[in-house]
Amino acid sequence: MTIEHVAVWVRNLDLMREFYVTYFGGVANEKYRNEKKNYESYFIAFYSGARLELMQMPGITDTTNSGHEQFMGLTHLAFSVGSKAKVDEMTELFRKAGFEVVGEPRWTGDGYYESVILDPEKNRIEITA
Repeated sequence: MTIEHVAVWVRNLDLMREFYVTYFGGVANEKYRNEKKNYESYFIAFYSGARLELMQMPGITDTTNSGHEQFMGLTHLAFSVGSKAKVDEMTELFRKAGFEVVGEPRWTGDGYYESVILDPEKNRIEITA
């Protein structure tokens, strides 16, 4: 069994699509539009087969999640980049591009080498080896 996709409501659909395509090598489908519901979405496919659905629709209640505090529910997405050196490299790439690094590269107690950055809408993204 595999997870087919994870879906995220976003404020700026095209900005978020560009982020995941540019930095994580995702491939986006054509924008889906449902005029009746005023709904739009993209599926972003990744090399591993995993997909991320980015969705936008007026009237969705905004979150109080700041990216710095933890709340119940889905808390982060993790992308494995293959090596400790690549984690370090990507962390600096994000920092130089103006994204906030909220967890510096480190070994975790459960054996991961990772850093944590915030995407354009302050969602926590783990970059792991």
